[in-house]
Amino acid sequence: MMNNFTNLSANPCYEVIIMGGGFAGLGAAIQLKQAGIENFILLEKAAELGGVWRENTYPGCACDVPSSLYSYSFAPNPHWSRIFAGQAEIKQYLQDTAERYAIMPHVRFGHEVLSAHWSDTTDCWTVATTQGEFCARFVIMACGPMHEPVFPKVKGIDSFTGEIFHSSRWRHDIDLTGKRVAVIGTGASAIQFVPQIQPRVKQLSVFQRTPHWVLPKMDSSLPKPVQQLFRFLPLTQQAMRSTVYAIFESLNGGMQSPAAMRQFQRLARFNLHYAIKDPALRRKLTPNYVIGCKRVLQSNDWYPALAQPNVEIIASGLQEIHGNTLIAADGSSTEADVIILGTGFEIAEPPIAQRIYNRHGQNMADVWQGSPEGYMGTMVADCPNGFLMFGPNIAVSSSAFIIIEAQLAYIMDAIRQARQHDIRSIEPDPERIAAFNSRVQDALKNTVWNSGGCSSYFIDRNGRNSTVWPWTTFKMRQQLSHFNLNEYLLDQHAGEVAES
Repeated sequence: MMNNFTNLSANPCYEVIIMGGGFAGLGAAIQLKQAGIENFILLEKAAELGGVWRENTYPGCACDVPSSLYSYSFAPNPHWSRIFAGQAEIKQYLQDTAERYAIMPHVRFGHEVLSAHWSDTTDCWTVATTQGEFCARFVIMACGPMHEPVFPKVKGIDSFTGEIFHSSRWRHDIDLTGKRVAVIGTGASAIQFVPQIQPRVKQLSVFQRTPHWVLPKMDSSLPKPVQQLFRFLPLTQQAMRSTVYAIFESLNGGMQSPAAMRQFQRLARFNLHYAIKDPALRRKLTPNYVIGCKRVLQSNDWYPALAQPNVEIIASGLQEIHGNTLIAADGSSTEADVIILGTGFEIAEPPIAQRIYNRHGQNMADVWQGSPEGYMGTMVADCPNGFLMFGPNIAVSSSAFIIIEAQLAYIMDAIRQARQHDIRSIEPDPERIAAFNSRVQDALKNTVWNSGGCSSYFIDRNGRNSTVWPWTTFKMRQQLSHFNLNEYLLDQHAGEVAES
């Protein structure tokens, strides 16, 4: 069995380098330790772990997946205070889990990854960071899909005379009390922070290019007796997790059929009609596409907040700014002291792709040209021994932990077999990549994501759905449960690889 490798680099070398200290990166670190692999480091750009739950601190920030499912299956937390946990509680769970599994000695804080290059000469990755270079046989890129905020290109934005910030970079030093505030965007972040700030501001102008379907959020506190039940009878929490998983899997399965989603849409329409009595406002907030085409949102206070007298919905995108005057594409205008950008994140074109270089010296972004493509959402062409968490066409309408644990099972099996069979490098076969992506795109054609009548972040700038896994998560977990070496191109030290 191969446990060590020849160090042909002057840089500190490891068997595995993990990039990113969110749930995906932490999960990878835990799995490595449990496999008996200690020769690894986790590179984190910030001063603490947390990923998206460290970055987003806006008022009302919480998960839209119940906590029982938004956690590692191997590390249940019986102490969640609510069905849908808030940001601080989720970040604390992540950090507590890192301590519990003794991951902290492997973490290198303040190490932002600047680039990673694969070398066929050394069969290693060279990873350059803000604090030096390292090399590794394997890299696990766990930088997350909701990492880099999108800043809109708006004419005159630099002339704005007030304060402006993105919701994921919340300015807690700015008191919004009595201010005129403009919110750009009505997505998953905005529907959480708008109800929180609405009572404090003088005037709230919400720029909405496209309305979202919003479902009621079945949230409530979890009292101490329930937490004690989860603690002393963990099977009860496991039963709750299984139930929530089944509900989300049903929703995910429904996405295959726009007709089925139109029936489900009745609940969202009822929610809108129940909360919004003004016909004009209701028309502004009614989407003209099938539910599921865009991300499905949940809230109990979004619609009531929008119905307040100090709130104005501008059903148009922001086009231009003159001083403190904001002009919409439909010609309407409003004045603001503060602009909050609820404009989301780079999903289809993750920024890490600009920093990962294949054997030909090309970065992923240049190769993809706006349409990411890989194999099983986990490996990409010409990047041997490189594993990408939340890669192309792996997203589902369920908990991120379903994806994380499925991918990690696949990645750990790949590393285990490489060690067992003395394999220097593993990379996906280009022919299999092409065949796999052809099947994916065929399966996506008639889904609500592709044919629901909207434009969303699921669709890349070339009009291709390079984001969504088109099948069930049952199929994802089954297909990623075993790493089949016969599907990959291998560089062996010696001998033949026995089929595992």
